Amino acid sequence: MLITAPRYNKWLAITKSDTVDFPNLGGSILCDAIYVGGAGIVVAVAEDGSTAEFTAVAGEILPIAAKRVNSATTSATLMVALYNK
Repeated sequence: MLITAPRYNKWLAITKSDTVDFPNLGGSILCDAIYVGGAGIVVAVAEDGSTAEFTAVAGEILPIAAKRVNSATTSATLMVALYNK
């Protein structure tokens, strides 16, 4: 079975914040995935406000719809929000 990787047509450098959500791109503040450039913990905030911790390696793409990456507890760096809108 052939598996094709998703394609993204918009992206935005992530500024970690405990209060400010991603800007509205393509009708939604939710990204389609997060690229992690520097390994560490990513604390992502879902549409309903719940959070989850993801351990990411450098170069990993997390296929999650998040509205924000919290600042206080996120140690990963060089993150980019990816959108397919």
